[in-house]
Amino acid sequence: MAEAVIVLAAQKIGVALGKEAINQAASYFETYVTQLTDLQGRMARIRTELRVMHEYLSGIDVRSHNKKTYEVWVEEVRMQVHRIEDIVDDYLHLIGHKHDTGWCSSLKKRFKRPNILLSLNRIVSSIKEAETNLDHLFKTKDRWVSVPNEGDTSGENSSYIVERSRHLADISRSLHEDDLVGVDGNINLLHRWITTDDMRRKVIMLHGGGMGGLGKTALAANVYNKEKANFECYAWVSISQAYTMMDVLKRLNTELYSREAKNSSVSDNIDDLGHRLEGFLNDRKYLIVFDDVWEPATVDELLRALVPNDRGSRVLMTTRIHGVAHHALSDMRIEIQPLSPDDSLMLFQKTAFPREDNTIPAELTTLVDELVGKCKGIPLAIVSVGRLLRDNTEAEFRRIHNQLDWELNNNRNTQDVRNILYLSYIYLPTYLKNCFLYCSLFPENYHFKRKKLIRWWIAEGFVEKRGGRTMEKVAEDYLKELVYWKMLQLVRSNSFDRIKIIKMHGLVRELAVDMCQKECFGVVYNDKAMIHGESPGEKDERRIVIHRINWDVDPDNLGAHVTQKISGAHHIRSLILEEDNRTPQARTLVPVVVKCRYVSVLELSGLSIDNVPNAIGDLFNLRHLGLRGSKVKVLPSSIERLSNLLTLDLTGSELQELPRGIVKLTKLRHLFAEKVSDKYGRDLRCRTGVRIPNGIGMEKLRELQTLQALELRNEGSLRHLKEMRQMRSLRITGVRGSYCEALCVSLSQMKMLSNLDIIASDSEEFLQLSNNLNPLPADLEKLSLRGRLAQPHMLLGATAATTTGGQNHLCSLHLSWSRLEDDPLLSLSRWSTLTRLSFTRAYVGQQLVFLQGWFTNLKKLILRDMPNLDRLEIQQGTMTRIQKIVLQNLSGMVLVPRGIEYVQPTLKSLLFLDITPVFFAELRNC
Repeated sequence: MAEAVIVLAAQKIGVALGKEAINQAASYFETYVTQLTDLQGRMARIRTELRVMHEYLSGIDVRSHNKKTYEVWVEEVRMQVHRIEDIVDDYLHLIGHKHDTGWCSSLKKRFKRPNILLSLNRIVSSIKEAETNLDHLFKTKDRWVSVPNEGDTSGENSSYIVERSRHLADISRSLHEDDLVGVDGNINLLHRWITTDDMRRKVIMLHGGGMGGLGKTALAANVYNKEKANFECYAWVSISQAYTMMDVLKRLNTELYSREAKNSSVSDNIDDLGHRLEGFLNDRKYLIVFDDVWEPATVDELLRALVPNDRGSRVLMTTRIHGVAHHALSDMRIEIQPLSPDDSLMLFQKTAFPREDNTIPAELTTLVDELVGKCKGIPLAIVSVGRLLRDNTEAEFRRIHNQLDWELNNNRNTQDVRNILYLSYIYLPTYLKNCFLYCSLFPENYHFKRKKLIRWWIAEGFVEKRGGRTMEKVAEDYLKELVYWKMLQLVRSNSFDRIKIIKMHGLVRELAVDMCQKECFGVVYNDKAMIHGESPGEKDERRIVIHRINWDVDPDNLGAHVTQKISGAHHIRSLILEEDNRTPQARTLVPVVVKCRYVSVLELSGLSIDNVPNAIGDLFNLRHLGLRGSKVKVLPSSIERLSNLLTLDLTGSELQELPRGIVKLTKLRHLFAEKVSDKYGRDLRCRTGVRIPNGIGMEKLRELQTLQALELRNEGSLRHLKEMRQMRSLRITGVRGSYCEALCVSLSQMKMLSNLDIIASDSEEFLQLSNNLNPLPADLEKLSLRGRLAQPHMLLGATAATTTGGQNHLCSLHLSWSRLEDDPLLSLSRWSTLTRLSFTRAYVGQQLVFLQGWFTNLKKLILRDMPNLDRLEIQQGTMTRIQKIVLQNLSGMVLVPRGIEYVQPTLKSLLFLDITPVFFAELRNC
């Protein structure tokens, strides 16, 4: 399938023929109008050809995909389209030189005119050759490539895509729960094993007879989520085939200690991690899930890491390998079987016919029976096909049925279920295919963060503009679609019910890796081998992701060869260096990378580099630069030449002041440049930002949506902030009371602001926001105020009632170091939309009372570091949806909160941290 590649090339030509590029070209080639006109005309014709080619390939019957002649022809198309993309990038690079201004630049341009003409003629010649090659490819197809034709299906495809879009919002519910059909017996058995009075540690196995997609993980997750509240500590760890014990121990320590909210730093020494884990688990009742274990030896290694105490602890493992399952006692093993025909049909009905009675139309009964039979009782396959056909016509059912039937009967190289998933991939809209394949470049069970993944997609050019919506919003819709159609798996939502973490199901990833190799999409390295694709330079891969490799200089070691391979991969668009590549040898990669001039995504987070080469400015195509966690203190002046940069991530680096040339990055959308000293936010100065150089304003950065964080050196730093009217997420540190009026004037111009975090310069500084931050921006969802508040009722009460749009959407409120003397709950109770409320040193009073009818949407409540608080009361009918309550370091509390039983029906987690011995004794007596 080459449609996704074609779309990217057509979009790139669209940029080259856009107003900005045309104006640049007219200036740069002012004396070569004839050649320029010829070039632009040919690019326009090629763009038309590509768009027609895309529609043609999208309508090709699935039965053509496994024909050798067709595959060879598509491969030639893909290579030619890649070549066209390179030519257009060369052209954009050439006209980009016009950014140099002044008399010196004009003088240089006169001396360079022969070189300019030579470069232009070379590009014109290349584009002529590309146009001829495209024409030849179509003639070759007509002569040699036969394609089955079942009539025009473009209308059906269009209606199908429209139908999929209707369900974008339908993912807030649990995706696992609805897919659990016919497993009540297994669920009850698991619950009984986990809750039995036997205090010995039990190891429980869920296995699937060598097959993926049976629902082992979904079943384990269902029981884990319901039972974990009955254990003192719990953790879920996914085990990939390429796992290391260091990874597992780090993950266990992170998950277990994150709920303790103290001593949370994780060692890089495996012995320290093991001893720490042993000490933590020794006298605690724990529930640990190890998902997708592949090797019998792994079981022994994992169990050795856990203390076999007699506190009623349970270890639950899922596996598809029989040899792994036999490590549990025979009466502690459940073999997950494919669904029965009746249960298969029930699951398909729920998925494909989401009406109240899930009724199958009479005219579709035979087709449905045949389709369900082909899924072999595998829940993942049934759900994939069901959602593929949801609410479609009989004609669409029949068409999918026929093509699936052909695929299963003619492709014996893969399992039936994978062929079904392959069909789901074929029928993905083109705009989703690149996004889907991109996720296969990361390790098994890799957890993607929504925002970061979206920024990569945008930088790669995968996201199209849709009306007045931001590309970030469009990309989030893409993500919802991929989750909804089971191509990606929801791991965690935030308190607003938006996707937070996703991953790729193992069986789906196997398919994606195969497709990635066929599409020459990318190449992956880890510490054992190259995962898929040829070495860069040997084939036309555009992306390289390095997971974890040994960088020791050794002729027989993979790490020693990676730099050499990358140096030959001039056409790569993404280079991502994943975590755990922080050895000194890895820094040798940087000088090589900056020579890859076409690169769009350069993610070097965690790499311990001290400086960035000046050659970084030559990467004209660069849209994402990630230097998170580096030791960089100063950015080179050439950074100002990165005119296409969209994201600059310097979080955790040593940078204290932005370079003066930052104002020339007029397309910049996301700027991260803060240092986090306390990730739990208990310290007032838990985050520090970067300063703006004296004498410059940032008013030209009008596209900026994220600024985290700006450190104010004086009120003048706010001078041009009001011009950033696209701002969505803003964090400002070092705020003094005298700055607040100017700050609020700027904030009032940010109509799209959804996340605001204001941090005072010190603990005695009052944030004078009461009269100025009213009303709030209409789209504000998250508000964090860290510092003393004056006149809190005016701020918290008045703003709760009014926003600039007459409605409020505030979901999350964090007050820290506010030191309020009056109970703020009465004022805050007007914010009925709140789903998360957090107080840290926010209140110096002695009691808090949650009255009936308050905070009906609240899901998470955090109260910590308030030593005077000695009474907490929860009345019936308050916080009716609460799921998690954290009470930490409330040294004045000696009694268990009164009325805590009223929130038990919805409460999933209740954590008491750093509590007094008296309170602990009272708690044990409850």
